[in-house]
Amino acid sequence: MTRLTFLGAARSVTGSRFQLSTDSSTLLVDCGLNQERSMQERNWDRFPVPPDRIDEVLLTHAHLDHCGLLPRLVKEGFRGTIYATGPTAEIARIVMLDSARLQLEDVEQKRRRHERENRAGPHELVPLYDEKDAERAAGLFREVRFGETVSLKGGLEAEYFEAGHILGSASIRVRTGRSAAGKGAAGTTVLFSGDIGRWNRPIINDPKPCDQADYVLMESTYGDRLHGDDTHIAEQLASVVTRTVARGGNIVIPSFAIERSQEVLYYLNSLLRENRVPHLLVFLDSPMATRVNDVFAHWPTYFDADMARLIAEQRSPFDLPGLVLARSPGDSKAINRITGSSIIIAGAGMCTGGRIKHHLVRNIGRPGSTILFVGYQAEGTLGRQILEGATQVRILGETLTVKASVEKIEGFSGHADRGELLRWAGALARPPRQAFVIHGEPATAEKFRGTLEEKLGWKASVPSPGQTVELG
Repeated sequence: MTRLTFLGAARSVTGSRFQLSTDSSTLLVDCGLNQERSMQERNWDRFPVPPDRIDEVLLTHAHLDHCGLLPRLVKEGFRGTIYATGPTAEIARIVMLDSARLQLEDVEQKRRRHERENRAGPHELVPLYDEKDAERAAGLFREVRFGETVSLKGGLEAEYFEAGHILGSASIRVRTGRSAAGKGAAGTTVLFSGDIGRWNRPIINDPKPCDQADYVLMESTYGDRLHGDDTHIAEQLASVVTRTVARGGNIVIPSFAIERSQEVLYYLNSLLRENRVPHLLVFLDSPMATRVNDVFAHWPTYFDADMARLIAEQRSPFDLPGLVLARSPGDSKAINRITGSSIIIAGAGMCTGGRIKHHLVRNIGRPGSTILFVGYQAEGTLGRQILEGATQVRILGETLTVKASVEKIEGFSGHADRGELLRWAGALARPPRQAFVIHGEPATAEKFRGTLEEKLGWKASVPSPGQTVELG
């Protein structure tokens, strides 16, 4: 009997973690951090299965909400293999180490604040894991190529498909395998969508959907909306930059270090080379994004044709005029001494930590500056509060009045919208026995469940956190 348990990303967007068990093996697909403020406590929950009894982990991609709990899994005893594409393995190491450092910094900041305010917090101030745990997790990775069939314990098999979300991202189909299902049996296939990307986007290849699965775990982050025409991203970005410079402010862009920062640089490179915006200093104030830029150079076979052409012509968007890489804390602090307008791209993308908070403190109260969002802001995050029009926000222990202009460019999203999700799902030759709608806020997931049933005739449900289902 095959059992599927929804340990995360059920009725929520982040915290991707799914357990697939047979009588002879147990594996996880993803092991990510919960990033919604209301769910961060779940990162401290005990694993429902002792980590030393988990045989393998299959990783869809290297975003924190998909890989960020791997070091804790290793810390508590996991010693199996973590399967991922080459770019995912390399980027995940960067992400996990960065997460370990940020957790330690956050603990120290909270400790100092509690001492200053003469109070104690509700929990002991310790990080989930440290850099040694992250390095040990990175040492367990094994590279998988798209289209390769990987043999797992208990007769299971896994195959990776291009998801088109970030460099190296994958959807993963798991087959129970002939030996697990019995002699001569075809087995049961379970398809984990991961995060599905978009067609005709810069830098990476389009999604290449799977054509057969008995069960599908289907993400729904943007399952209730359409992104609209994304051919005007450059024009929108140029407009924001020009208007902000006219006011004498800075353009502060909270951006995910993986893919989103690179995509912003891609468009800025085009605008600057064509003299469509003032020639400003562009600060990439994210050590992780800088290291990820280096990773991109290692995996040119994962680029789409346009990006490959730019590289061949020595016009890499990562070498745009005026780009300054702020690698050290000193480099980051020096940005605040720059006079005149500049563009500051900093992590984290949802403003939940990292250097972006310091730039928000310096700019969110300035009427001339613009806070420009280029990615999804999960419910309960600081980014979501700012985007939804909060007049005051609390950042680094300070309550600040929002006076800066707040804008968003929807077209930057690396997530498929409703139409693109249906395009991905429609690639299956026939409907699955059951679809489980995951990675969405509850109302969004429920709405997309209805869309799958109405448009494709699928049988679909929205699982609850911790729910276990038996797969035939």
